[in-house]
Amino acid sequence: MRSEFSVQIGSLMSRFRSGDREAAGALVDLFYPELRRVAAAMMRGERPEHSWSPTILVNELYLELVKIKALRAADEDASERDAFLALAGFIMRRLLIHHSRPLYRKAHKVELEELDHGLDREIGSGPESLAFVEGLLDRLAGIDPLFRVVVEMRVFEGKTTGEISAAVQRSPRTVKSYWSFAKRWLECEISGAAPAV
Repeated sequence: MRSEFSVQIGSLMSRFRSGDREAAGALVDLFYPELRRVAAAMMRGERPEHSWSPTILVNELYLELVKIKALRAADEDASERDAFLALAGFIMRRLLIHHSRPLYRKAHKVELEELDHGLDREIGSGPESLAFVEGLLDRLAGIDPLFRVVVEMRVFEGKTTGEISAAVQRSPRTVKSYWSFAKRWLECEISGAAPAV
C-alpha cells in the first residue's frame, strides 16, 4: 500500500506533467532540502569564483520547471520521486553549463570534427547559428535528455568518456553508446538526411 507521502508526490507529479505551475512550486518546496544538497554537490565541481550559490541554482531550477507545459510519464520502473529528482538534476546541470559558458561562446567556431563522413562544418556565433545548434540539441533531447547531456559535456566541455560516466552515473559503455548514436543523428541532421531512430 502506498504511503500518504507517495500519494501526495504522485498527485503533484500528475498535475506537474499537465503543466500546473503551482504543482511545480509545490514539488520544489517538498524536495527543497534534497534539491539544495544536489545543487551544493554540483556547485563543488564548479570554479571557485562562480557567481551562483546552491540556493540560486535551486531558484533557477524553479524558474525552468514552471516553464514546462507538458511532460511525458515516467518509466514504469521509476518512482515519481526518482523521476522528479532525475529531471531536476538534468535541468540544474544544464543551467550550470549555460551559465558558465553561454551557448553563443560555446558554439563559436566549434568544429564537429569527431563526426564521420568528412563533415567539416563550422558553427559560427551569429543568432542563426545559435538557433540552429539549440534546435538540434532540443530535438536530440526529445529522443532522450541524456543524449543532449553527453553531447554538451563532450563537445562543449571537452570531458572524457570516464568523466561523463561519473557525472551522469552511467557505465562508460553506455556513455559510448549514447555518444555513438548522437554523432550519427547529428550527422544526419546536419547533412539534411532523416535519421533512423
